[in-house]
Amino acid sequence: MEVLIQPLNRVIQVEPGANLLEALQAAQVPMSYSCMAGRCGTCRCKILDGEVLDGAREQQRPLDGDEGYVLACRTYITEPCTIEIQEPDEIVVHPARIVKATVTSIKDLTHDIKRLRLKPAKPVAFSPGQYVQLQFTPEHVRPYSMAGVCDDGEFEFHVRLVPDGRVTGYIANDLKLGDPVRVSGPLGSAYLRRKHEGPMLCVAGGTGLAPILSILRGAISDGMRNPIHLYFGVRSPRDVYGLDWLAHLAQAHPALKVHVVVSSGGDPATQRCGLVTEAIEQDLGDLTDWRAYLCGSPPMVESTMLVARRKGIAPEHVYADAFYTQGT
Repeated sequence: MEVLIQPLNRVIQVEPGANLLEALQAAQVPMSYSCMAGRCGTCRCKILDGEVLDGAREQQRPLDGDEGYVLACRTYITEPCTIEIQEPDEIVVHPARIVKATVTSIKDLTHDIKRLRLKPAKPVAFSPGQYVQLQFTPEHVRPYSMAGVCDDGEFEFHVRLVPDGRVTGYIANDLKLGDPVRVSGPLGSAYLRRKHEGPMLCVAGGTGLAPILSILRGAISDGMRNPIHLYFGVRSPRDVYGLDWLAHLAQAHPALKVHVVVSSGGDPATQRCGLVTEAIEQDLGDLTDWRAYLCGSPPMVESTMLVARRKGIAPEHVYADAFYTQGT
């Protein structure tokens, strides 16, 4: 049975019922992967033609992609087909691990956001923009995005406290310095594309700033010189945080422009009033050849994704990580 791999324009032979990721690996086709269990989204690819058996539909993280996208590790070949793998020159392979970590710091960033730092017992490699699963107790488990880079030696997370939230309530009221935490990952496909040399659009809503900070810090650490527009959107002035970090990053990367957008009540001298989508519409024209990184609430991510695509960013170049509140 033949499978055509795009954009490599290469045909591989597979047995009926073969697992797609295993077939790609056997044929030495470059493909990103991590968890091998349909959770992380890293091995995401698109079916252009033909039918496959998709065993991961209920396991994929929401907003992982449009119709036609599958996870290679959970997909089985049932007939000749054409598969599109994304950016074969941007392959990342960070096999998912489970490590023990220790709480080293819990500090307030705003009235409802805490900065949590963990020291892992062993190093965990990840790409800027990825996330991990944190297990504080068997009953308190939730994914959080890293705000730093893997060379930091510690994990940094920004946790928004949700009223009556089970996990965030535990972090706010019960978690103590020195407590053990189980870390599983890395997960996620909205990671920094290091070989891209064109402009970048980064949009963060609330604690979506954490993975965007990771992406910015990674870009600077790698010496990337891409023009970057960062739009940081919050509901009110008291929700703004991290301005010192952003100012430091802007100093280190002169091509970084930071826009703080407050829904209402912002300081007109330093902040803009309205929505990030409105600001992007006003500021930016054609975005062809740009890359977009969108992190925050699902409504913000979805609306910004529409703007990015309408302005010319190809769907496969929009990397989205929507923060859902179930189980918080």
